[in-house]
Amino acid sequence: MASRTLLRVQAGAIRFTRQQGHIIRAFSPLEAPKARALYGTKASPPAKLQQRAVSTIPEDFDVDTDLPSPTTSRAAEPAPGNPFPESATLGVDVGGTDWSRSYHGLSTTPFDKEISDILLAPIDPDDVEMKPDGLIYLPEIKYRRILNRAFGPGGWGLAPRSETNVSARVVSREYALVCLGRLVAIARGEQEYFDPAGIATATEACKSNALMRCCKDLGIASELWDPRFIREFKQKYCVDVFVEHVTTKKKRKMWRRKDAKFEYPWKEC
Repeated sequence: MASRTLLRVQAGAIRFTRQQGHIIRAFSPLEAPKARALYGTKASPPAKLQQRAVSTIPEDFDVDTDLPSPTTSRAAEPAPGNPFPESATLGVDVGGTDWSRSYHGLSTTPFDKEISDILLAPIDPDDVEMKPDGLIYLPEIKYRRILNRAFGPGGWGLAPRSETNVSARVVSREYALVCLGRLVAIARGEQEYFDPAGIATATEACKSNALMRCCKDLGIASELWDPRFIREFKQKYCVDVFVEHVTTKKKRKMWRRKDAKFEYPWKEC
């Protein structure tokens, strides 16, 4: 096989080497240290050798596909100072705002009165649910409906600000709530899981938990964090009673709304 010579120019400073019967290859800055150790490279080829290299490439020469192309995107490589690849940075919008790090629009100006009235509206007692341990909460779908009424579908979103952290029993991830192109809140969501098969479901629940926490900064359902409201709500709408497990016959005290009933396997004593 006749000697073939190829000069391939990468973005940035090129690195150059030449051997008889092999392709002359230009190395990217990331490949340069290894190339220098192997071949003894120079910062750039002499003009005569560069001209000779280009002139010895036949027109029908098939470029080795193993060599990196000058137009190959390097978006998957981590950017300096960013521990996550751009492919994993889901918060980059069309305008170029990297929501994994940016605080764009934070506290720049209040939202319009029409939007504020929706966000700060008192919660409907019929929307509040209660857990058996006495914790009252607003289902996450209610938060989404309030945001949709205030900003419109597509006018808000959650942008990840970290990788998903999966420990032995808990999944967590940090999210930013972005409304009308402005960052308004940051919170870390978390969710327990008891089987590795449930990690995907726990990841989605983690996102919903972060949304609920972010909505506190907008004043949505802020009463649920007010101790006085909690006491008055439980006294007016809830009751704690003894229940019995229908199979084990174990008894315990549980909370419920006055307009609700316990489901199987629990029944009131």
